[in-house]
Amino acid sequence: MLYMFICYVDGLPLYILRLGQMDTKGLVRALGEESLLRHVLSINEEGLKRCEENTIIFGRPISCWTCLVDLEGLNMRHLWRPGIKALLRIIEVVEANYPETLGRLLILRAPRVFPVLWTLISPFIDENTRKKFLIYAGNDYQDSGGLVDYIDREFIPDFLGGDCPCDVPDGGLVPKSLYHTAEELENEEIKLWTETIYKTASVFKGAPHEVLIAITEASSVITWDFDVCKGDAVFNIYHSKKAPQTQKRDTLGNLTGPGGNNVQMIDKAWILGKDYSLVETALTCREGESIQGSHVTRWPGFYILQWRFHSSASSLSSLQVSTQKCRVMYYTEVLRSDDFRGSMTSLESSHSGFSQLSTTTTSSGQSHSSSVASW
Repeated sequence: MLYMFICYVDGLPLYILRLGQMDTKGLVRALGEESLLRHVLSINEEGLKRCEENTIIFGRPISCWTCLVDLEGLNMRHLWRPGIKALLRIIEVVEANYPETLGRLLILRAPRVFPVLWTLISPFIDENTRKKFLIYAGNDYQDSGGLVDYIDREFIPDFLGGDCPCDVPDGGLVPKSLYHTAEELENEEIKLWTETIYKTASVFKGAPHEVLIAITEASSVITWDFDVCKGDAVFNIYHSKKAPQTQKRDTLGNLTGPGGNNVQMIDKAWILGKDYSLVETALTCREGESIQGSHVTRWPGFYILQWRFHSSASSLSSLQVSTQKCRVMYYTEVLRSDDFRGSMTSLESSHSGFSQLSTTTTSSGQSHSSSVASW
C-alpha cells in the first residue's frame, strides 16, 4: 500500500502510504521480513532516481522526498510485535543507508490507538528524523493549516479530498493460505519471533495461567499480544492494591503449577470485588486467533493478566482429557505514563493544524482500553 506519485511538491517526489489499510501481520507472514525490507529499499532507490531527474528539471539540487501517511483504519492489529519489529528494522536500515532523504513526513487521520504505536516506535527513530514527522488528527485537513499548506491541491489524492484521481484499493487481509509455514521460516523469522520475546503457557480447566504486572504510576499502558495456539481461552485483566503471595518454587527455581508453564497468581481466598477487581470486559478467544490490545491504567498497584480455559460445547461433550487444555503464546509490555502522555498530547494538539510529534511529558486525564482479535 505504498505508492509514489509522479508529481512533485516543490520539486520533491511524493510518496503515499496507506498504513491503516495494510495487513502488516499478513504481509510479514506471507513475504517475510527480508522481502519487505528489499521492497522498501527498492522504493528508496527509485526515489533517488526521481531526485536526480528533478535536479535537472528544476535546475536546483533535490535530494529528498515527501511522504504522506494515511492512518485511517489503524487498529490494535497493527501492534502485532513481529510486525513492529520488522518496521523498526526497516527504519534502522533506511536511516543508515539513505540519510537525510526524508524531507517531511505528514501523518493524517490518526486514530486513538496511534499514541500507543508511537510510544513503542519513537525511541528507535533518530531525533533529527523524528522532527520531520508532522501529524494532523482533525477531520478538516483539507482547509488552511492542513494538507494545502504542504501539498498543492492538484496533487492531493481524491480519497483525501484533493483533485488528483487515485485508484487506490482499500486493501484487506492477506489470505492465510499465502502464509509461510513454520518449516519454511525455520531458519528465518519464526525462531526469532518465538524465542526472543514470546512466552508459552498452558491453560487447564480449573487452572488458568496468570501474569503479574506491577504498576507504580497511573496512566501507564499495559500492552499485550498473544496467539491462541490450541483450544479456546477467556482473557481477563484484574487489578489489586495488594500483591499476591509469592508463588512456591521447585528445587530448580521454577514456579510450581499443575502443568508445564502454568502459573496462578490470584489467591484462592481472594474475593472478587473486595480483594481484586475486573478492569477489562472478558474476551473469549478462539483457537487460531491472534489478539493485540492495550489498557491505560487508572491506578497504581498490581495488574493480573489471566488466560482461563473456555469450555466450549465440543469440549464438554468429549471424554478426552486432552481437550481440557489450551495453549497460548504471549508477550506483554508496559509503556511509561510520561511517554504515553507525551504521545497523547501530540495527538490532541494537532486537531487544527499539523504539529510536530513529540514524546515530551504533559498532563493528560485520558483513560482508554481496547483489544482486538485478528487472524
